[in-house]
Amino acid sequence: MIDAAVNSFRIPDLRQKILFTAAMLVVFRFIAHIPVPGVDAQALRSLFESNQLIGMLDLFSGGALSSFSIAAMGVYPYITAQIIVQLMVPIIPRLQELANEGESGRNKINQWTYYLTVPLSFLQAFGTVQFINSTSQQPILRGFGFDQDPLGTFALLISMTAGTMLLIWLGELISQSGIGNGISVIIFAGIVAKLPSATWQGLAGGTDMGRIAGLAFFVVLSLITVFAIVFVYEGQRRIPVQYARRIRGNRWYGGGTTHIPLRVNSAGMIPLIFASSIMIFPGTVASYFLGSQNEVVAQIAKWIYDLFYLGSSWLYWVFYFVMVVGFTFFYALVLFEQQQIAENLQKHGGFIPGIRPGRPTQEYLYKVLTRITWAGAIFLGIVAVLPFIARQGTGIQALTLSSTGLLIVVGVVLDTIKQLEAQLLMRHYQGFIR
Repeated sequence: MIDAAVNSFRIPDLRQKILFTAAMLVVFRFIAHIPVPGVDAQALRSLFESNQLIGMLDLFSGGALSSFSIAAMGVYPYITAQIIVQLMVPIIPRLQELANEGESGRNKINQWTYYLTVPLSFLQAFGTVQFINSTSQQPILRGFGFDQDPLGTFALLISMTAGTMLLIWLGELISQSGIGNGISVIIFAGIVAKLPSATWQGLAGGTDMGRIAGLAFFVVLSLITVFAIVFVYEGQRRIPVQYARRIRGNRWYGGGTTHIPLRVNSAGMIPLIFASSIMIFPGTVASYFLGSQNEVVAQIAKWIYDLFYLGSSWLYWVFYFVMVVGFTFFYALVLFEQQQIAENLQKHGGFIPGIRPGRPTQEYLYKVLTRITWAGAIFLGIVAVLPFIARQGTGIQALTLSSTGLLIVVGVVLDTIKQLEAQLLMRHYQGFIR
């Protein structure tokens, strides 16, 4: 692996991509520390020192929330917009047509996703500020609200929306000119930057021996979790495929055997990101009604707000588990439909032994994918709620803050390694994985 990393820097264009990605991440970390105007820094610091559970939101923003940066929302409004658009693709015929048009159609869908991200960012910015102000004993941003300072409130929300769109743009630059997976790399960089301090803060509050024991337990559990993630992430079911020989003129072409690798977890870490974004949304909406004059509405909003933002109830983690499992199936099947494997096999003269080409092949692959995805989906769900189970037995808050982040980090690292390996194999260098 070290030799391959050294070899990657010996290739000029690959070295340029790595350095460009590193430069964009430096820009991202700089943006993450630009605060919005009017923040009470002392009150904000006191809030994060007294409320460890709010650190989960700060973890995903890469520390941008603890400094109330213009990038406090990260790229999660874009993730939410992606979820909405992908849910609409099977329902709206026009989106189905675009999805089947190949690269040009997908570019058009991505453009509409960007348009949807702007209003979602604006709404989430409002909910984020409301949430922070209501959680703190004293307002972090004084005079916030369209009834108090409409122009200042609008300017603040616009600045936070612009920060999110700027991060999305950086992610697109990484995808085009860097090592790829730009949005995932941005999320990865934020989590890695915040993970050490979040872990240590979660272990705070006990004796020195207690912290050492908690840290040791955390490290051991993290290593076991990482091993399990890699094991499942790399697991696949290989479907044998044969290609018929064809005659052109006086010569035979084609023929041979290969396989289709159907991964146990073909959705990767995307379900965790999707589920996290959706779980934040109800609390954001409920925060708008916390100050309602109607007592019943205010109580319902408070219950939803506490459930989805604090994450201390077992009901929250049940919802989280179900969302992760559901999104794993959803994303895996969406990817399967977009790849059109059965149709491409039939066009190129390929077939699965014992299965007729066309629709029977499609149904067979669908059944196999569904069966193996159950293992991947349940595993992701267990890993997602493992911190809650561990916290109930040990009282270590850091596990709650780091679980989903750990899964995302491992997933992004594995995807990046594969992309670099592909680049090295194209140039006849030894790859990472053997």
